[in-house]
Amino acid sequence: MTFNFDSVYIDECSTVCGPYEKKGPLRRYFDKTYNDLDMGEDSWELAEIKLVKDALSMILKKSGYKKEDIDLVIGGDLLNQITASTYGTCGVGNGFIGIYGACSTSTLGLLVGASLINSSYINNVICVTSSHNLSSEKQFRYPTEYGALRPISATFTSTGAGACLLSRDVSDVKIESATIGKIVDYGQDDPNDMGRVMAPSIIDTLTKHLEDTGRDVNYYDLIVTGDLGKYGMEIVKDYFLTEKGIVLSNYKDCGVMLYDLDKQKDVKAGASGPACSALVTYSYIYSMLKEKKLNRVLVLATGALFSPTMVFQKQSIPSICHAISLEAV
Repeated sequence: MTFNFDSVYIDECSTVCGPYEKKGPLRRYFDKTYNDLDMGEDSWELAEIKLVKDALSMILKKSGYKKEDIDLVIGGDLLNQITASTYGTCGVGNGFIGIYGACSTSTLGLLVGASLINSSYINNVICVTSSHNLSSEKQFRYPTEYGALRPISATFTSTGAGACLLSRDVSDVKIESATIGKIVDYGQDDPNDMGRVMAPSIIDTLTKHLEDTGRDVNYYDLIVTGDLGKYGMEIVKDYFLTEKGIVLSNYKDCGVMLYDLDKQKDVKAGASGPACSALVTYSYIYSMLKEKKLNRVLVLATGALFSPTMVFQKQSIPSICHAISLEAV
């Protein structure tokens, strides 16, 4: 399902990240960075909440808005009961909607927020999402003290938070259209190979977006997915080449862009987590659009919709992908 927007603009963005992201190739685009994963807090969960608070504080300062000026905050993360979002956004805005799209949360938030603005229900909204490497590892895989080895196909949950302020006020970047994805399940069951799990949902949503809009891939200066990592990215490229005869020469993946895979060996196949797409989109891509170095960008964020409970019961892992089309004004 694809629909267009005619009055939704990005007013401002903010990003804050951890030490691994700080050492990556996009570090100069981030608003704030930390040198360690503790961030002065007593737990990984409290550290992630701090990231959300930082992102909100910065976007309010950069935009000139006050907390009470914000009609709505839309937030989501990976933790149970979207803990980082509910604790981190408390006191900001006149309403809150909590969402869960796993690693697709950034585009899901923009999609929901843009729809409400375009329908004239609200005038502005902040969409925020976060993830923390150690709070996610603790919840979804093993306690870090266990020291479990990870295969080369595994992705590395990014540490950071990103916030995006949408409004009716005309700015340098607008949200042009969006495609809602559907749940796709190809029977993959390895939580250490998220690229293979999520690649089918990218293929489905990108195909649907192009069909609905009547566009081809070259309409966009950049098509960026997140967060497949380098192996999932190759699956998508191979599919479009062999099945559709389409060369995705303008295609990158946020999970590959966020880290230097040659130097940062610990990250294995690349970045993951809701913060992955948010950090890349709200920093580098937003800057490129504002500076008119890019004019049209399609962002497709993916999410693996699983829980440890279902993995332990030997169930497959479904995935989803939502797309947002951004254009320079």
